[in-house]
Amino acid sequence: MMKRILSPMVLSGIMLLASMAGAQTERNSPEIRAADIRQYITLLASDEWQGRKPGTPGGSAAAQYIRDYFAAQNLELLFDDGLQPFSLITEATAGDMNKIAINGITGAEPPVPYSFSASSTLNAPVVFAGYGFDFSTDTLKWNDFDGLNVKGNWVLILRGDPDPDNSQSPYVSSSDERSKVLAAKDRGAAGVLFVSGFSFDKEDKPARVFYDKSNADAGLPVLWISRRTADALFSESGTTLKAAEKALIEGRQPVKVVLKAVVDATSDVRLKKAETMNVVAMLRGSDPLLSDEYVVVGAHYDHLGMGGYGSGSRIPDTIAVHNGADDNASGVAAMMELAGWFASGKVSPARSIIFVAFGAEESGIIGSAWFAEHPPVDIRKIKSMVNFDMVGRLNPDTKSLSIGGTGTSAEGEGILNEILAGSSLKASYSPEGYGPSDHASFYGKNIPVFYFNTGVHTDYHTPFDDADKINYEGEQLIVELSSKLINRLTQPSTSLTFKEAGAAKRGSMRGLKVTFGIMPDFTSTEGKGLGVSGVTPGGPAEKAGLKKGDRIMAIEGKEVTDIYDYMNRLKKLEKGSRVSVDILRAGKTEVFIIQL
Repeated sequence: MMKRILSPMVLSGIMLLASMAGAQTERNSPEIRAADIRQYITLLASDEWQGRKPGTPGGSAAAQYIRDYFAAQNLELLFDDGLQPFSLITEATAGDMNKIAINGITGAEPPVPYSFSASSTLNAPVVFAGYGFDFSTDTLKWNDFDGLNVKGNWVLILRGDPDPDNSQSPYVSSSDERSKVLAAKDRGAAGVLFVSGFSFDKEDKPARVFYDKSNADAGLPVLWISRRTADALFSESGTTLKAAEKALIEGRQPVKVVLKAVVDATSDVRLKKAETMNVVAMLRGSDPLLSDEYVVVGAHYDHLGMGGYGSGSRIPDTIAVHNGADDNASGVAAMMELAGWFASGKVSPARSIIFVAFGAEESGIIGSAWFAEHPPVDIRKIKSMVNFDMVGRLNPDTKSLSIGGTGTSAEGEGILNEILAGSSLKASYSPEGYGPSDHASFYGKNIPVFYFNTGVHTDYHTPFDDADKINYEGEQLIVELSSKLINRLTQPSTSLTFKEAGAAKRGSMRGLKVTFGIMPDFTSTEGKGLGVSGVTPGGPAEKAGLKKGDRIMAIEGKEVTDIYDYMNRLKKLEKGSRVSVDILRAGKTEVFIIQL
């Protein structure tokens, strides 16, 4: 079993903030009560814990509070006294080595690296490539690289596109910086410089450095430079950056400008790692023959901290506590109340129940993925997983509840129908096993899942997701319903048969004409390439022979470093085409042909 020691800083944060929660770990009644749920949510979503961001004292205190609650219910604490530590990257910042010199003259304004930039130095000529476009559609073709020799050089590219105010612009899918870097890299560029044209940003504000949840860098330096610096690159070209931008916008076609500058620049990106944890406890089953089979009941306890750019906040310019009462203190409260209820002996589960508060879900379901890869029991003995994520905003009029994963077992919907027959709740079913929460990590291991949710609202991922907006009586109804489901899942009379259900839908597929039919692995830290955590039955990838556990390294001979490269490669593919895909499997590279 893998164990890690908590750092002194994390431990001190736990002890300092968790002390305020010590008196609130006891339940006042063996019944499921709205008052208990209110107590848990009020504390978890308090301002004092500052949004429970992974690696912060508030996040660690929330974990310790949940752990102490488990202990107070006399549950068996797993891993390291109930805590399963793991690390993750939480932040990207600009180091102090970023610099640029043009023709030997150091620039007055330092460049700003993109988070996906390699940390490296390059001394080379610079080539202007307009907007960095390379695409062709039925109605529009634009290739800024046509006729340019960018190999081994810096490439200067304008940010954005020539139609910035049009949300339906045909340029949108090719206007992001990653797409442009990939196009330049495919042609042998050794570095990329981005500059904001006047139509993109009149104030010429520096690019923001933030972690975009990719652990692989672009393999070359990528820097933002100011317009003043870019003007120095244009000084011997016979034109200006402003004139070139105007010609691109008005002509809607590539503009040739020959630059006569040599750039010596360094990109320095620092990735900050943090330590956080899952909180795990078990109620041992009563049946000697089934107690080594398990039902996992989980919810993620982390949230967005103080918000800010790149945090996931929907108002990133506002720095304030993102309390996350519904997302997901409500789910943790449901899980805690269930843990206390089952531990009270109201029923006698035959199978064992593992209760888990997952960390780092908002960072890409990292905690649940870590748990699924390093489980406290044989993963094959986990027979089902029930996940709660945002269950605090039940509409009191419609009482409508969403339950996902209903198609991941042959028996799931039938069991739910029986349980709902005596409930005032109205449930809509979604069969898919993959989805934007922790149950996806278990479905990827061929485990039947159930995912409870009451829907997204306008306070989602804002500082206004507060405890006073929770429907506590409504959540009590959900916990009562789910207690019947979980109890049913633990009994000898219930045996679920796993089924694959639904295509991979995590991540945006907007603007793509084709899909491989895979579930990307968003949590892998193995380096470059894109892991495959699942394949859609009957989809192109499965027909070609791809399997869960494969790693996509290249498409049509062009490198894939992460999910962003993968999506940009797909943009270039057409329905009906046959493409080669380089796969790393069991340490060996194999090539497959996928028919789209």
